[in-house]
Amino acid sequence: MTAPASIPASSASAPAQGVANELAHHAVGALVDEAMLTPKPGLVDLRGAGAHRDLSWPLMCASACALRPAFGQMALAGALIAADDLLLRRRIGAIGRDAESAMMAASGGVNTHRGAIWALGLLVTAAAATPQRDAAAIAARAGHLARLVDPGAPLRTGHKGERACIEHGVGGARGQAAAGFPHVIDHALPMLKLARARGAAEHHARVDALLAVMATLDDTCLLARGGRKALDTAQHGAQRVLACGGVATPNGRRAFDTLEVRLRRLHVSPGGAADLLAAALLLDRIERAHATTMEMD
Repeated sequence: MTAPASIPASSASAPAQGVANELAHHAVGALVDEAMLTPKPGLVDLRGAGAHRDLSWPLMCASACALRPAFGQMALAGALIAADDLLLRRRIGAIGRDAESAMMAASGGVNTHRGAIWALGLLVTAAAATPQRDAAAIAARAGHLARLVDPGAPLRTGHKGERACIEHGVGGARGQAAAGFPHVIDHALPMLKLARARGAAEHHARVDALLAVMATLDDTCLLARGGRKALDTAQHGAQRVLACGGVATPNGRRAFDTLEVRLRRLHVSPGGAADLLAAALLLDRIERAHATTMEMD
């Protein structure tokens, strides 16, 4: 039996609905922040489409906003049926498939946020189902949900990322989620906090967090479009920028510009790393909002 794709509003308490609305707001905000972050190597930003021909930052923002209802429904499911993980996994899987249809309608058939629906959807569900507002605890709960079987999911999607996983023997977005988002918890968030502590501007801190993910992630977007050469170029280039002190430093910016030129020549972009940056920004938003609430109490 297929799980219903949404929960009737009549079954949701006001506190649960409030939590769901807040988490959906944070998820959309994280996606918009990622889309507008500038500069990003090979990715859509305020300067242009990067290595893409069918994307723009207004389209990415419109896609993100179209996902707000789905993120709210996933978070509400997490708040209301946290005690039944198998049912919860089925429910958010059904919501996620509806969300992909909404994304395609908003983008005119372009894959703007397929990976982000998976990653951020799991995280808002886990955040609503987890008493703690700690990034590591939320990611761990999301990983547990990701490891459960969704009987409504197709055995094969045929998507480029899935084919890259099979061809190159990497885990991809599903592997990251099942492992509890290690590149978010162990790379992006620590770099974001380190760069802030160094006094970097917020946009520079976020770019460095993106580079910290790129430096070691087996990004299936790169593998699908450019193979191992593209992946090696992105990883080594990101490592070089960070070794030079980050994008805010003169040497780091020169290394960044070199990386960007190389990715453009290969016509590739680190879309998987971008999705994980958005996931990191979501968890950062949740933690900071909780800290502000605690200070006010």
